[in-house]
Amino acid sequence: MSYWYRRVFLLAIPLILSNLTQPLLSTVDTILSGHLPGAAVLGGVAVGGILFNSIYWTFGFLRMATTGLVAQAHGAGDQDRLMHHFGRALLTACLIGALILLIQKPLISTALTLLGAHSEVRQAALVYCGIRIWSAPAALANYTILGYLLGRQHARTALLLQATINIVNVAVALTLVLWRHWGVAGIATATMAAEWTGCVIGLALMLASGARVRHLRWNELMDGASLRRLFALNRDILLRTLSLVAAYAWFTRTGARSGDAILAANAVLINFLWIAGYGLDGFANATEALVGEAIGAQRVSDFRAVLKASSVSAFTVAGAISFLYLIFGRHIIAIFTNQGAIRSLAEEFLPWLIVLPLVAVWSFLLDGVFIGATRAQELRDSMLISLIGFLGLAVVLTARFGNHGLWCAMLAFMALRAATLGLRLPAVERKSFVMSEDPVEA
Repeated sequence: MSYWYRRVFLLAIPLILSNLTQPLLSTVDTILSGHLPGAAVLGGVAVGGILFNSIYWTFGFLRMATTGLVAQAHGAGDQDRLMHHFGRALLTACLIGALILLIQKPLISTALTLLGAHSEVRQAALVYCGIRIWSAPAALANYTILGYLLGRQHARTALLLQATINIVNVAVALTLVLWRHWGVAGIATATMAAEWTGCVIGLALMLASGARVRHLRWNELMDGASLRRLFALNRDILLRTLSLVAAYAWFTRTGARSGDAILAANAVLINFLWIAGYGLDGFANATEALVGEAIGAQRVSDFRAVLKASSVSAFTVAGAISFLYLIFGRHIIAIFTNQGAIRSLAEEFLPWLIVLPLVAVWSFLLDGVFIGATRAQELRDSMLISLIGFLGLAVVLTARFGNHGLWCAMLAFMALRAATLGLRLPAVERKSFVMSEDPVEA
């Protein structure tokens, strides 16, 4: 059993570090804007960051489906099928990115209205979004590159890629904001430059790690049956992700209705959840790759060993994150903003963020199991049920307890996700190792 703990940790540790760098694109934006004059600037950049996180989460199937399919092809030792899975995903990412650029004006305007930003916050958000949106094709392509690297279990390469993106982001942001005084425009430009740089370097890292273009053949890449199977998988993951985006959008809009100060405080605290989530997702990502490999090779004993090792390891790390938030939470808030009123509000709601990792870890980990098994229908149904529960609780609890009620509803949302997936886990094992090796359920 110690073998599987070592495999999980050796794969998860660089993935944790890699995932922790992902929210830094928005985190650096929040820190810089938090030290610019006025709460509206912080609120505008926060709303813009949430918009892009929502857009990219919406198309998170590009990463998830690629990881699961590549991992299963890797486990089966089929390099041709592996490269064609990646090729279809990359082509899809480019097409979606181009569409986002075509509809950018109505997309940004409608999204900011739905998020409930007031006039000054909206103006800052418009500047931020109008620049950052030009990196959409690169950001989506990066999802497919990351999915390929995770599916092949190239965790260190994924870490190198994410670290490079964030080094570029920090360097350009500090230059444009602190030296050139570009303000919000400098923050957005830095993030855009980082995402395009990451795309170019990511493709180069893929080639360096063994990807071979010669494995790609156009007739197989555009095979109708394969595209239909991919569409079915992506459709269900998309519906699942849209439900998740809806929950976070409702959370943001509800906070915005309470005023700019609550919006800004929640914007600071949501970074705690993102940081914990991306860190714990390191174990989820490791589970995706190892579960996919076990299913591709049809080794049920490996599947069970991965589940046990991942569960123990992930919960241990979740406890460590909660402890760090308990001890250093106020200091972390001070890093995000030097505005006293916002800091005081954020500290008031900090206890919810201390508890959240211990509950959310199970939803993240089970997501990894179902993605690795490419059981997208179960993921979709679980998230829809959890969303309905969250919305009902958010309305009732916020009316009674204000922003505390809103954070309580978020905690319940994570618990519902874990419970609904956990109940379906035995069926996933049974179907994955009894059915044929076709990785996609229609």
